[in-house]
Amino acid sequence: MEASSPTELGSSEPKASKRRINLERASILLIDNAWGLELLSRIFMGFGARRLFRAPKIADANELLDKQQFDLVVAEAVINGEDIYEFMRNLRLGSDHEPNRFVPVIILSAHTESRKITMARDCGVNFFVAKPISPKVMMDRVLWVANTERKYLETNTYAGPDRRFRDEPLAPGLTGRRRGDPKPDLELQEKSA
Repeated sequence: MEASSPTELGSSEPKASKRRINLERASILLIDNAWGLELLSRIFMGFGARRLFRAPKIADANELLDKQQFDLVVAEAVINGEDIYEFMRNLRLGSDHEPNRFVPVIILSAHTESRKITMARDCGVNFFVAKPISPKVMMDRVLWVANTERKYLETNTYAGPDRRFRDEPLAPGLTGRRRGDPKPDLELQEKSA
């Protein structure tokens, strides 16, 4: 597998997600400690990843995102004392990294309080994974991200995967808040009445 470091590299309408992550193409691992970076690299090499780019700093990841398109970003929630959430907002809402704005992103953290998970969700992260991690957990999460049919949304304040996980109709008598909300099954309601 080829592994490179950054120094080696010179609307409101929903968009369909890629639904495919090709681990043989390029992925970024944004981890600030050498041991964690090595562990995650070995896990992804075991999955068949051929091009891993290791970024120990957010500036390194930004440099990589400017130079090529990626299929996956895996990052720590905190890099060198700096939260990843601002990086995510810039990635999703900014035009600097246009080809990578909707790249799937998995965040890793040992601190899983609900506030952190909500912050990750609200800045456009696809999945939040609690550490310690195992190869099985990582593969499950990568497959989940690749196989979900969540649309990518773009508004003035949010860009990223639809934050709703369920595609269930609203309860009888309620009206939808969004264009994409499923219609209730009227036939089923009539039979139960």
